[in-house]
Amino acid sequence: MAKIRILPDALASQVAAGEVVERPAALVRELVENSLDAGARHIEVHAQRGGTALIRIVDDGSGMDREDAMLCLERHATSKIRTKEDLGAICTFGFRGEALPSIASVSRFRLATREKDALVGTEIEVNGGKLTAVRDHGGAAGTVIEARSLFFNVPARRKFLRTENTEFSHVEQQLRLHAIANPQVAFTLTHNGELVLHLPATRDMLERIRGLVGDDLASRLLKIDETTLHGVTVSGYIGGPGMSRSNRQMQTTYLNGRPIESASISYGLREGYHTALMKGQYPVTFLFIQMDPTAFDVNVHPAKKEVRFHDGNGVRDAIARSVSRTLENASKLHTGHAPAVRPLPVASISAPVIPVSRQEELEMPVTPSSAPLRQMPAVSTPNPVMAPGPSRPVEPVSAPASEVTPAKPVESPKAASSDAPSPNDFRIIGVLQRLYVLMESKEGLVLMDQHAAHERVNFEKFRRALESGGVPCQRLLMPITLQTTPRDADVLRQNQAALTRLGIEIEPFGPNIFKVEALPSFLKTDDPAAWLDQVIEELSSLTAKASSLRLSEDAIATTACRASVKSNDVLSIPELQALLKDLFACEMPYCCPHGRPTLVQISTAELERKFGRRAPG
Repeated sequence: MAKIRILPDALASQVAAGEVVERPAALVRELVENSLDAGARHIEVHAQRGGTALIRIVDDGSGMDREDAMLCLERHATSKIRTKEDLGAICTFGFRGEALPSIASVSRFRLATREKDALVGTEIEVNGGKLTAVRDHGGAAGTVIEARSLFFNVPARRKFLRTENTEFSHVEQQLRLHAIANPQVAFTLTHNGELVLHLPATRDMLERIRGLVGDDLASRLLKIDETTLHGVTVSGYIGGPGMSRSNRQMQTTYLNGRPIESASISYGLREGYHTALMKGQYPVTFLFIQMDPTAFDVNVHPAKKEVRFHDGNGVRDAIARSVSRTLENASKLHTGHAPAVRPLPVASISAPVIPVSRQEELEMPVTPSSAPLRQMPAVSTPNPVMAPGPSRPVEPVSAPASEVTPAKPVESPKAASSDAPSPNDFRIIGVLQRLYVLMESKEGLVLMDQHAAHERVNFEKFRRALESGGVPCQRLLMPITLQTTPRDADVLRQNQAALTRLGIEIEPFGPNIFKVEALPSFLKTDDPAAWLDQVIEELSSLTAKASSLRLSEDAIATTACRASVKSNDVLSIPELQALLKDLFACEMPYCCPHGRPTLVQISTAELERKFGRRAPG
């Protein structure tokens, strides 16, 4: 007797439904995507008991005639693709033709649809995969789909559903993802008869984001100016330095309008933020990527959440450069009156800068000085320990609190305006617990972490030396021998020139064996072999263009930390003023190399509320 048998249609449909319909949120994803493909401009989602009792989707899309309405319930029936060439260039959300038959096989299903020019539409009822009724429908143009009693005929799957609140939270999150990517479409969500979301159509992406996450968070986002690199166009909004979450729930990414998850995109974000994000934290992003549909494959995941790129390195590099450029330009932005407690915008305190020529930068020593910070020269003289970067004058720009307006391009120090910021714009009050410098500004109270600020100054000094002409190296008394895997050996051979620029002299010493004769002079480690293993691991995960500059930033950050003033070091007022000047001369003064904030502001309005001098609100 044959052991292999063909599954009955009903059982095969339930197996397929297990891949497509994991929970009510997956049903909402499939049906809302169908509505968007149909050109809907208003989509209503109604749920009961978290979506397990009822999911109803109402749209004003193109609708279907009776023939198409009957065919759409057949497996692998779709209007999205015709040939195998279409499968390689998918421009729609749906394309497999599995969603509707899968949903109908595990629920009490109802479809009502009418085309705009048709006098009468079609209504179809399916009970657990069995067609029970087909009749005329006289409702509004568009499509209504109901799925009741989800998994009523598959109790093994129903028992894996979570509580009502948990399931509905997934439904709401799914609708939010599509609402952000489609601001031109109006969305409504109700649960157990109560209105949860009402999002009118808008042309402004930031306005849609503000309606979903609130004005406070939306006003702190930085806009990514649309740029194209390697055929990848990146745009959207990201959180600035110090704005992060402990999970990826606020890290949303879209590819040609489709919400996706991708390791290449995650690597690109991590590389773009590098020292602006604390370890274990994730950025707040609303990232939109546009590229040729032939350059990626979306048909690699049953739920179409993941994609495979033909050039993953190009995607990562485009994202990293766009994010990094946006963060660097944040020092030229001004957000007006800051919220109560937040990382301080660079224009909120005007501080004088110390002009330093490029030649002076290159002559600065890479290794930190052994002299303590309090022995540094007067404020007007650059010192080797606290060497600032190139002068970056700040132009104050008036803007409402909810807007983020780019300033004019920064001129060189020689061409800067005569209205240079004055030291009188802020006043140092004192030091709290020998760590936090208290300052008064026009906006209120400002606190500076002297250790974090000095870390940022030293970090950028060391990195400039890396970028300008390579890192000085120190030869080892006894060379280190590395035994690597074939994959790691290939990575080392391809990046040998970059490693030399980083101060790592390494050469082949046999099959998959390398000899290291010199390491960067600034490196302070008790286990150089372990550090080299980390370098190899990081090198294999970074893009080729970024790795030569960012490969050893962790080591630079560690060295900057050890060379900086500590929490108990007592600094004089002139020394604190010099530190503040050097900090504002940095490219990214908001945070230390580990992502912690250097400056925090408490506005005067917040202080007045705390002391009862102003009513809340």
